Amino acid sequence: MSTKAEVPTKVVVHPLVLLSTVDHYNRVARDTNKRVVGVLLGEVHKGVVDVTNSYAVPFEEDELAPGICFFDHNYHENMYSMYKKVNARENIVGWYSTGPRIRPDDLSINEIIRNYTPNPVYVIIDVQPKQDFEIPTKSYVAVEEVKEDGTEAPALSFHHITSEIGALEAEEVGVEHLLRDVKDTSVSTLATQVNGKLLSLKSFISHLKEIRVYLENVCNQKLPINHTILSQLQDVFNLAPNLDVTEVSKNFAVKTNDMMLVIYLSSLVRSVIALHSLINNKLENREAERKVDALQEEREKKDQEKKGEAEKKNGENDKKEKEAQDKEKK
Repeated sequence: MSTKAEVPTKVVVHPLVLLSTVDHYNRVARDTNKRVVGVLLGEVHKGVVDVTNSYAVPFEEDELAPGICFFDHNYHENMYSMYKKVNARENIVGWYSTGPRIRPDDLSINEIIRNYTPNPVYVIIDVQPKQDFEIPTKSYVAVEEVKEDGTEAPALSFHHITSEIGALEAEEVGVEHLLRDVKDTSVSTLATQVNGKLLSLKSFISHLKEIRVYLENVCNQKLPINHTILSQLQDVFNLAPNLDVTEVSKNFAVKTNDMMLVIYLSSLVRSVIALHSLINNKLENREAERKVDALQEEREKKDQEKKGEAEKKNGENDKKEKEAQDKEKK
């Protein structure tokens, strides 16, 4: 058991951990209602847990019988020893699951991870977020709860702590290039850009609402004044452009008009191409119908010729039979 350390107050999850978790879930439990579990690696500094890597661990549990689960210790030990050979600075800092909620088995799993770090963090990663602008992680740490009357023994329970997504410069570049390669061929580039703008505006509006609620609570003396937060808000407002300046308004108008012109021309080109394709399609259909009509007329003509020849042969046969009957009568 490691020596005691301070309880973590914040968890910073790197993009590689999110990508590994999503890959683990898609390989193991995509078409099921199961969750996947893995170990988090990283460093701890002044209560901040920096999660830089992770690996999956075979895990099974019985949903009908809470408290019964299987965590593959041998696999975990082998993987951790191999990761230590690659990067000795990365230690076990906690574990993750795809949740989406805390379950009865989680405290027992947390006790297993406690053998490698005194205060492991538990991160629930949402692999199927409903809103794109929300952080897909929720972090917890197990602490002892003591009843005020002292009637019960202290028991462990999970307490929520701050969670955020962070990345090094190299990771940001890699994720940016990865996202550029992930494209839907059925969606145009303009539609993708518009969708990105909408998501950014939704996130911006949600943050503005949070700021408003916080400031109202401070004004109503429901929350204490935090000068650090107020100074940061003042910096944000100072960075906002002054739209009352004539030159800035003119530049915005010119930029907007240029973008609208491009969109207008694109719509015209798309409409002309669609009409051209429609006309070509009609011409091809008419040509195909003409060929079909010509073939049908040719077949009908051949059928009539065959029918005429058959009638002519029948007439000759009737004439011969009549002549033969006349000869017999004579």
